[in-house]
Order: sequence, then structure tokens, then C-alpha cells
Amino acid sequence: MLTHLTINNYVLIESLDIDFAAGFSVLTGETGAGKSIILGALGLLTGGRADTGSIMPGAAKCTVEGIFNIDGYDLQSVFEENEIDYEPTECILRREVSSNGKSRAFVNDSPVNVSALRQIGLRLLDIHSQHSNLLLENPAFQLGIVDTVAGHLDLLGLYRECYARIVETKRQLKELEENLARRQSDEDYLRYQLDQLDEFKPQPGEDEELKQQQSALSHAEDIKISLSTIDAFLNGDDSDNGMGAIDALRRSSQTMQQIASVYPAIEDYLSRLESVVIEVKDIAGDINGMVEDIKYNPARLQQVTERLDQLYSLEQKHHVGSSEELIALAEDIRSQLASLTDSEDNIKELRKQIEVETEQAKKLAERLSAGRLKASKQVEKLVSESITAMDMPAAIFKADIEKTNELQPSGMDNATFLFSANKNMTPRPLADVASGGEMSRVMLALKALTSKQMNLPTIIFDEIDTGVSGKVASSMAQIMAQMSSGGNQQVLAITHLPQIAAKGDAHYFVYKEDEGHRTLTHIKQLDKEGRITELAHMLSGNIVTEAARENARQLLQGK
Repeated sequence: MLTHLTINNYVLIESLDIDFAAGFSVLTGETGAGKSIILGALGLLTGGRADTGSIMPGAAKCTVEGIFNIDGYDLQSVFEENEIDYEPTECILRREVSSNGKSRAFVNDSPVNVSALRQIGLRLLDIHSQHSNLLLENPAFQLGIVDTVAGHLDLLGLYRECYARIVETKRQLKELEENLARRQSDEDYLRYQLDQLDEFKPQPGEDEELKQQQSALSHAEDIKISLSTIDAFLNGDDSDNGMGAIDALRRSSQTMQQIASVYPAIEDYLSRLESVVIEVKDIAGDINGMVEDIKYNPARLQQVTERLDQLYSLEQKHHVGSSEELIALAEDIRSQLASLTDSEDNIKELRKQIEVETEQAKKLAERLSAGRLKASKQVEKLVSESITAMDMPAAIFKADIEKTNELQPSGMDNATFLFSANKNMTPRPLADVASGGEMSRVMLALKALTSKQMNLPTIIFDEIDTGVSGKVASSMAQIMAQMSSGGNQQVLAITHLPQIAAKGDAHYFVYKEDEGHRTLTHIKQLDKEGRITELAHMLSGNIVTEAARENARQLLQGK
């Protein structure tokens, strides 16, 4: 529960430093005194939006710090989940907002992100604002009340995880089906392309090889004449009794051998010349073979030219530059066609997965429905008792649980709170028939019912007494006092009604003062005489009469 609050440079609060008591406390003050400012500061500790406009003019930053007693609230897992040091008895939340727009959050002096602050702050503090009654018009809020009373939030968490998996699997299925439909529309064209490539069967390096063959076949006669001439030069021409290069080299070698014995200097050249003779004989043999191989073959030239034309045509069609790229393209098309089959298999698998998960979700939803049906009776009974105590003896409250046919984010149920304030009136949806005062009383009854279930350390009611007065206000104050009577829950009520203010175990007064050129908000805890004066002021207005003070004393004694 909140034990101490410090606020610096927030709107009209330059410096606020105050302890809060356990049990039931009330906050009073004139309209505009700054009660909502204090609530706004507390909202920062629960992850509320940080607005630089809230910083007091001239200040570099504003700071809000709350110290909470958390002994006995079983919050260790929340701290461990956010990797924050856990102190079993005390927790310090702090929020700083700088004029440059930056916001910093701390838990036990350790920097945290705002989401972690929010998660912990909402486990420590629940602020029921003046607009919270609108939640009663929300079916999800009504179902949440029943779930809280049912005490099956862990089961609800399992269902929501299962439902989230179904939603994600359906998303994947839709994406696969759409992709498959698009690819299937192109399937015939892909198969046509692949058949054309498979029929042509491009080979690696085929471009250069075909170009070389085409060139050789196109110049076959010229090449053959040139090779024959080379062959004649190397081997000699018998018709003219000419000597070929090989004979000339051989005879030169023989002549060198003859003088080698008398002229040793020639031996090195002899060895080199013999190597040349061998190399030239090899060349001559290859040239002679080429002469035999080279034939003018118009048919083969036509085949090569046609193959090369087809290859160029395919490359241009598919915007590639080589036979290797055509081969890669064929493999890619083959992979795309194979993936159609894979996609169909994946779609079948996802559909099966959805069936299995849906069956699992329905079983969890059945368990939720059973718990909700049982809890709804408890909600009806306890809320009816509370609103009867708040001067609505003829009121009827029903928590209607209706089964749905489809899975929803929170199960297969809808909850509708039905209400009738008068006898012989058929209960109708609460939001349609309840007045503002009746809504306030129902909301208080629901908060009293669920706050214990949720083990909330501190709950703040901001003018929940709107639309009520007199005896009803006293009854509402009694319920709020009972909520805090066990010692494990702290209740703070912001009120303008003396009947409620008198019931508080502690009374805090919020006021404004003009200090020079500034107006500042302050808060102080009232002693007994201060409470009497404030209650008398609330009873009689600006002029506090002795009769009003006596009435105030009686209200306090009746507490």
C-alpha cells in the first residue's frame, strides 16, 4: 500500500511530501484545488503518458515518487519477470519527466522501461477515475469481472495463448493460400518455359564452344589450305624435291655431331637443336592430323548455326547472358513448380494444425464457461447485497452468461450485466437503464467484490459518489471502509460529500495558496479539530456555523 508520496515541480505542485495511512482515507478540497493534479501524478507511477506541459514553468524536470509497502502481496514473480531486484517489504516507484520531453522510470532505484513500471505500478495501485463507470458499458469489462471472481485467470491465460496461436496459424494459412493461388495462375506458363529449356538442354560453356565450331566450319577451306602449306614447310614437298624444315633441322643436327669432337663449344647447341627437332616433329604430326580432320561440312555448319541461334534466342527471351544462366533458370523454375506441391502439403498441415488447436481451445473454453457460470451466481448475490445496502432494496442485478458458437479472444461466452432499480421491472442491460448514481453504486459493489480477489494493495476512488447523497453516501462510505478493514488493502476516496469524508480513518485536505506571483497546491493531513472544521465547511458552505460544527462532530462520532 502507498505509505509515502513525493511530488516536485508537477503542474501547481512545487513540493509535496506526505505520508499516507493504512485503512480508509479521504481526500477533500475545493473544486480546482488540485486533487486531480495529485491523481495525475500518481498516474505517472502506473505508466501514464508523460507530458512536458505538466512540468511547472521554469523547472527543468518534474519528479513523482511513491513508496509502497508490499509485504504479503506475493509480487516476487512480477519483479523477477522484469529482472528487477525484489525487496519483500518495500517498493519505490519513481518517474522523472524532463522539459526536453524525455521520461525516465525507476523501480527500487533501478532504471526500467515504462512498460515494466506500468506492469508493477498497476499491481500496486488502482485508480478509479470519474470516467471509469463507462467501463460498465463494455462487455469485455463485464466478462473480466466474472473471470476475476471465478479465479481462473491462469486458465484464461492458457486459452488466450491457444487462441493467439490459432489466429497466427490462420494468418499463415491465408498467406500461403494467396501465394499458392498466384503461383498456380502462372503454373502453365512456368511449365511451358521449363519444357522449352529441358527440350533444348543447354550445356555449360556451350556458347563459346558453338561460336568456335561455327568459325572453324565457316573457314574450313582456308584453314585446310593453310595447314597443308605449314605441313609442306615442315615435312618438305617431294614433287619438287624440296627439303622440309624437319629434314633441314635433322641434317643440321648431324653436321653438329660431326664437329662436336673437335669443337666442344657446339655440344650445347647440339643438345638444344635435338630438342627442337623433337618438338617440331610433334607439331608436324599434329598439323598433319588437323589437315586430315578439317573437312568442309555445310550440314554440320548449318546445325551449329541453328543451335547457336536458338541459344541466343532463349537467352534474349529470358534476359540472361549465358548457357549457365539458362541452366540456373531452369532449376529455379523447377524449384518453383516443386514448391507448389510443397505449399499444398503445408496448407494441409496448417489446416490440420488449426483443427487440433481449435479443439484444444474449445476444451479450455468449456472449462472457462463452467467457471463463469458458477461465478456469475456469486457476482449476482454479492453485488445485490451491496446495492441493497446502498439504499436500493428493490434493485435486481443479473450477470447473464451467453454461449457463443465461435471462438473469441476470451473464450466462447458473452457477459451482460442486467439491472432493474424498481419492482415489477424486467432487468435490462445496465448501461441502458441505470442512472449516474446507480452506476456509481454498482461500480463500487463490483470494485469491492473484485479488489480482494485481485489482492490490490491500494485503490483510489475519484468521486465515485457522483450522483448520490445522504444515506446512500453513508452506505457507500461504509462499503469502502469495509474494503480496507482487513488491513491488507488501502482505500483512498476523493469526495465532496461530508457523509463519506467522516468515515475515513484519515483525512487529507488539498488546497491552493497564492505565493507571490504563483498559485501552488498543497496537501495536509487534518487532525480532529481540522476534520471538524472541514466537515462543517462541506456541510454549510463558506460560512461555518456552530450548528454545522456540531453536526460535523456527530458525523465523526457516528463513524
